Amino acid sequence: MKINRLCILVALSSFVIPLLFISIAIAMSDWFNIYDNALSDLGHATRSKVAPIFNIGLSLGAFLLTIFAINYVKDISRILMILLLLCAFLLNLVAVFDEVYGKLHYWVSVAFFISLALLLAGYGYFMKQIVLATIAIAIGVIAWYIHMVYRIPRGAAIPELISIFISIPFLIVFAYRNVCRE
Repeated sequence: MKINRLCILVALSSFVIPLLFISIAIAMSDWFNIYDNALSDLGHATRSKVAPIFNIGLSLGAFLLTIFAINYVKDISRILMILLLLCAFLLNLVAVFDEVYGKLHYWVSVAFFISLALLLAGYGYFMKQIVLATIAIAIGVIAWYIHMVYRIPRGAAIPELISIFISIPFLIVFAYRNVCRE
């Protein structure tokens, strides 16, 4: 079987572009500390000069996830398409309702990270990798538990990045093995 290069490009870009924009925002923010801040601090519209960079990166990622879900995943798994669309929608809401919105931003962010866990569970079920998905989810939950209960680290950036990075291999494998083949 042949690989659909555009499909792979869209799948990879859906996380590479937001992470690139996040990295650029971090590099341009001498005040940002990965241990003391949440990633969303970079997107605060009134306190961060890099907010447009950070927030457009999240929105572009959401847009690319939507394209991937609708154009490529819908014929493979309706459930995974819906979970991808939910993640994309919530990721975009994290950008739209930045930290200026206080509790609304907090709850949208919580919903986004829960949707990532649900997506991991969906990938695990679809790819018959339930144990691996369960381990990945457990790693994310432990990172968040340590942060929320023990305030280690003080900021949420590390548990946020752990949650994101444990999801990426599942997206890559799913795209390569199941979706982007012609």
